[in-house]
Amino acid sequence: MSQPTRRSVLKTGALFACCGMAHMRLARAQMVEGGALSVTEIADGVFAFAGIPAMMLARNQGRICNLGFIVGSDAVAVIDSGGSVAEGKELIAAIRAMTDKPIRYLINTHMHPDHIFGNAAFAATGATVVGHHNLPRALEARGEFYLKSYRDSMGSALMADVRIVPPTQLVTGEQELDLGGRKLKLIAWKPAHTDNDLTVLDEQSETFFTGDLCFLGHLPTMDGSLRGWIAQLDTLKAIKAKRAVPGHGPVPAQWPQGLEPEERYFDVLARDIRKAIADGVPIAKAVKTAAQSEQGNWQLFTEYNERNATAAFAELEWE
Repeated sequence: MSQPTRRSVLKTGALFACCGMAHMRLARAQMVEGGALSVTEIADGVFAFAGIPAMMLARNQGRICNLGFIVGSDAVAVIDSGGSVAEGKELIAAIRAMTDKPIRYLINTHMHPDHIFGNAAFAATGATVVGHHNLPRALEARGEFYLKSYRDSMGSALMADVRIVPPTQLVTGEQELDLGGRKLKLIAWKPAHTDNDLTVLDEQSETFFTGDLCFLGHLPTMDGSLRGWIAQLDTLKAIKAKRAVPGHGPVPAQWPQGLEPEERYFDVLARDIRKAIADGVPIAKAVKTAAQSEQGNWQLFTEYNERNATAAFAELEWE
């Protein structure tokens, strides 16, 4: 296992299958000696951590989503903080193994706990927390529920230091962050995965951090709008990037090819639900059969597909 000071460059441009051995090796090597997350330098000054395709549990400390950081000549920007304060601290250790430049920004791509429960770890860094303009309202509405509900799955010890830290710098439309000779383009999206999705494009390396607008391997989860997500796929595809870091799945991924599996899933899900509605199939029955042809293509399909189908039915029956 490599030491945290060694930069590993992932030398592939292929779109990985979720269950591929490369991803499993990354999942098994999540943390290196010294308490730092094992990150990969996927472009010059751009580092990513690959989470595992799993539910948030005590045994994985919530390390289920992809995280990253970008180093400019003056400062560092972090993309998402992880699913626990413990993971957030390990991410900081990984950053400090690579650079002593100040952590100026912590960018939250959306509200879900696996992406924001590590925020409190960054308090001592002085980083400005950046998020979609809808994120504070979403955290106000859901925050206490998240804290209470995850105590069962994560355990009270791991959750003890977790607190909801809302952004203080809000993005509406597009915004630029300057790390010193390196500019990041932030885009606030309309409702899709959630109603507070934010993406980050490093224009220098053409690396695109998609947040959960792109899933690979791990079944996409809907907490916003299926129609809105589908409607914005072409705009997402048009983002000029050489590589992407999806919210879940192997890193890096080809772009825009990385969107193809989720686009196919959405098409099947929407088609099946629309047919069920047209045929008068009740929701309780429709959600159990919708998109079943996709089951073999995704991890965590059983955990999330019925929930997606329920949300899709509620939205599409009023078209």
